[in-house]
Amino acid sequence: MQASFGHRLAERSRRRVQAALHSARFRASLRHLHGPARRFAAAEDVVLIALVRDGEYYLDVFFEHYRRLGVSSFVFFDNGSSDGTVERIRQEPGTAVLRSSLPWLQFENTFRAYAANRYGRDRWCLFADMDELFDFEGSAAAGLKGLTGYLAQAGYTALQAQMLEMFPKGPLAAAGGLAYAAAVDSFRFSDAGPVRAVDYASEETGFSYWLRQNCQPPDGARMLFGGVRGKVFGENCCLSKHPLVFNGPGVQAAVHPHASAGVRVADAEGLIRHYKFAGGSLARDLQIQAETVSEHGEDRLRSAALQAQPELSLWSEDAVENATIEALQRSGFLRRAPAFSAYLAGGSR
Repeated sequence: MQASFGHRLAERSRRRVQAALHSARFRASLRHLHGPARRFAAAEDVVLIALVRDGEYYLDVFFEHYRRLGVSSFVFFDNGSSDGTVERIRQEPGTAVLRSSLPWLQFENTFRAYAANRYGRDRWCLFADMDELFDFEGSAAAGLKGLTGYLAQAGYTALQAQMLEMFPKGPLAAAGGLAYAAAVDSFRFSDAGPVRAVDYASEETGFSYWLRQNCQPPDGARMLFGGVRGKVFGENCCLSKHPLVFNGPGVQAAVHPHASAGVRVADAEGLIRHYKFAGGSLARDLQIQAETVSEHGEDRLRSAALQAQPELSLWSEDAVENATIEALQRSGFLRRAPAFSAYLAGGSR
């Protein structure tokens, strides 16, 4: 018994030391490159937080899409861009840029959480990757203020979303040279059928420690895996995320790339249209492997398949063109909340 207790004590001590060293290393690497140094969003605003490295390719579409939803405060955490990313961001009002060149794999969660706590404390934070376009029921009419108004009124502090991979009808390689706006226009197809659902807090998620700290909606929630990338490449990628979180008391924002902790998950779900295969995905995957910044092996599965099959396409007879939020709700891919639909219709305002 004493030996067991001593072992646990030594393990806790080791973890505290590791955490302190991790924090000290991060703080020493941190640079503020542009914009306000502290929180600048108004209380009712949504703060968008994005990690970026060499993301100039995405930025015109990214800004246009999220400004249309109602975002006016953008915080970027740059991981050592060598293209025109920072210069392009500096052209936009309402932006701030932090930088650290530490390894993405080891510090990704630290980057997001730090940005959220520095700029988004007591604010709604929208976490978005550069190749993700967030959407939700009623987005065109209600915007993010309508969505966060409903969430706050109902006492929710997080919205879960499901990620839908977008792709063109032809070979992926043929679309590699398209500008991002042209790729978004061309990638009109999706295949939401081949998914595997597990209970929200199942050990199978790989991050159940954090999910078990959350309050699920009345009818429960689920985590989805696979999708068309599982079908074609054998990836076990997680499709479920918490992109929108109120970073208030008791909330641990962005503790995992797909989750925050201490949140009350909403009854409604959002959609993330994902454009991973825009702009030369094979080259990016090969670079990731060369830099050994990823440990899940999904990039290796994709690059191996794309190199072996240069004409590989994600399109099949199962593909759906221009799938709408409503169609994805009817198919069961997205959870629909009657209360949110009623709110949008004006019944609960």
